[in-house]
Amino acid sequence: MAVGVFDLFTVGIGPSSSHTVGPMRAAAAFAGELAEAGVLESVAGLRVDLYGSLAATGRGHGTFPAVLLGLEGFAPEEIRPEQMEERLAAIESAGKIHLGGQDGGVLLDYGIADMVLHPLTVLPRHTNGIRFAVSGSGGGVLHEATFFSVGGGFIVRDGEEDTAAQELAASKQQLPYPFRTAAELLAHCTSSGLDISGVMLANELVSRPEEEIRSGLLHIRDVMDDCKDSAIARTGLLPGGLKVRRRAPQWHTRLRQEDPNRDPRFWQEWVNLVALAVNEENASGGRVVTAPTNGAAGIIPAVLFYATHYAPGMDTATPEEKDDAVVRFLLAAGAVGVLYKEQASISGAEVGCQGEVGSASSMAAAGLAEILGGTPEQVENAAEIAMEHNLGLTCDPIGGLVQVPCIERNAIGAGKAVNAAKMALWGDGEHRVSLDEVIVTMRETGKDMSSKYKETALGGLAVNVVEC
Repeated sequence: MAVGVFDLFTVGIGPSSSHTVGPMRAAAAFAGELAEAGVLESVAGLRVDLYGSLAATGRGHGTFPAVLLGLEGFAPEEIRPEQMEERLAAIESAGKIHLGGQDGGVLLDYGIADMVLHPLTVLPRHTNGIRFAVSGSGGGVLHEATFFSVGGGFIVRDGEEDTAAQELAASKQQLPYPFRTAAELLAHCTSSGLDISGVMLANELVSRPEEEIRSGLLHIRDVMDDCKDSAIARTGLLPGGLKVRRRAPQWHTRLRQEDPNRDPRFWQEWVNLVALAVNEENASGGRVVTAPTNGAAGIIPAVLFYATHYAPGMDTATPEEKDDAVVRFLLAAGAVGVLYKEQASISGAEVGCQGEVGSASSMAAAGLAEILGGTPEQVENAAEIAMEHNLGLTCDPIGGLVQVPCIERNAIGAGKAVNAAKMALWGDGEHRVSLDEVIVTMRETGKDMSSKYKETALGGLAVNVVEC
């Protein structure tokens, strides 16, 4: 299917969309294949091989427990953090998993320690590779499959890339305004008279009614809000051993004291707080929205907060008018996300953090520019500015944990998005560098970037900062 707004904004669990959400989906898909093939009851052995970045940083990114839960049939959009803790404790205690689910599954001796890691081996398709194989009582392989977690929770089954591409092309033909480039998107705006969110809405209407789109996007907003609120209520240290202190509660208390009436002078502090809070929740394995990835999940909520609290007229807007702004924001941001997903990558393991924080900042800038009344050309310019100044951003989290520099980087990315939108609206939409040119540059920069700086824990802050 064509990439849509609900592919880019999905509810999942932290700390990583490519290392936690994607592997869980791949494992669940494999378990489903066993049932469909009728071999589940014959399974006597299981082997899971993790390659490249999944193996190198999987421990800090929650990959290993995510795979176990996926093999038990859990989906990232449905499982709650407390369920995860309960099941993982049971698996660790018994040393067994219910392959295929507790109802009708097969009980196997298997745990995290049984996974085979290949951190220096990168499969041809993508650095985030995972291979599953099950055997029968006689030792013969009953079924096997290889998947790639390509960013944002998206997975691709090895050998089905061409089929997926053909299905994508076919589904796009059903859209009233198919686009792959920003130039095509702007051309649709010109010919139809619609703004960018309007074009995106028209395409979404092919697969679901407008009320469902609206309610779905407002649900995404609510999950983002819940994520922020949950982080504000937590204190202490983030898990993982780096001893990173949660700052959101203290910052929130201070802001409520210094800015009780939402003075516009404090907008930056509130944006920083929301971005920080969401990513602290993500870092602790909480329930978040991939936007478009978990590692960059705080940027769009933070800029959306700015849009609904500080945009002109929002102080007197009705709840319904604010909801309308949220829907338009997310649709415009989603349209720009489609461009990155189809022309480049949103995977830190593939193109560095420019593909995560960079794309999220670009999407957020577009959403804000739309709410501030920008023309389609100004919205495209906002997205371009935000990405242009994230080019070359490396992905080198310390200890393989989505904490340092990821949490603060979200706040910086959100600030860039607000500034990019404001800069674009001071212009007339004409600019020297196009969004398409920046996206291509990001893709090529990612290809040229050393693998040390692409979520492998082999370079940058990951090796230059002492963990304890």
